[in-house]
This record gives sequence, structure tokens and C-alpha cells, in this order.
Amino acid sequence: MLLTKNNNKRSQVSSKVVGNRILINVTVVGSAGPIRFVVNEVETVAGVVDTALKLYAREGRLPVLGFNCNDFVLYCPVAGTEALKPWETIGSVGVRNFMLCKKPKEVVDSDDGKSVASGIPRKSVGGWKAWFNKSLNLKVSSN
Repeated sequence: MLLTKNNNKRSQVSSKVVGNRILINVTVVGSAGPIRFVVNEVETVAGVVDTALKLYAREGRLPVLGFNCNDFVLYCPVAGTEALKPWETIGSVGVRNFMLCKKPKEVVDSDDGKSVASGIPRKSVGGWKAWFNKSLNLKVSSN
């Protein structure tokens, strides 16, 4: 009689689960290592971002990110350079490794009214390109 109760519980649990469960790795930019957790294939990208942020905070990782999943995008490094759309299902991508990045904040330039991404700092003079060009122009003398 005890076995039938356990079998009924198993059938109830398995009827609630929709789709296959997969183990995914989410690497947060600037963090030490990936977060690993299990999700359903039919889970949306927004749900995965929300779960990743909660697990990140629960583990006490640095840097502190916050809980607003609208401030982050999920990338698939293998599939391409575009961010995944929040309404896509995580299983439709076909991979299990993802990268979580903060969205670059856009600032409206007051001169021409165009929006500029402020996530990347700009250097007005010089920079690595100038250094690289300068180093190519150096002549090596052979004695």
C-alpha cells in the first residue's frame, strides 16, 4: 500500500513538469565563474535571467548586480553576437552555455538629439589605436 502512494505522487509530479529539464551555465561578466542551475526547456529567457540574478545574489558574489532583470541581456556566445530576446524559450537556442551582461545605458546627446551608448568609455586623444600605429612606425635598426 505504501508503494502505491509513492507511485501516485510521482505521477502527479511528472504531470506538472512540461518539457525536458536541462542544466545550463550562465557566466556573469566580471564574476569569477559560471552559475549552474537546472531549468525547463520551455522557460523564457527573461525567467532564466531572473533566476540567475537571484542565485547570484544568494551566493553573495561580487560585483553586486541588483534584481532588475530588465537591466540585463543574455547572450549565447556560440550562436552569434545578438542578445537573446526575453520571450524566446531557452531550449530553442540549442546550447547550454550563456553569458549575462548589463545593458549599456543610452544617453541623449543634447547637441544633435541622438542617443549614444555610454557603457563604453571613450578617450578623446590617443588610445590603443594611436599607440599601435605609433609602434608600427618605429624602425628597427640592425647593426
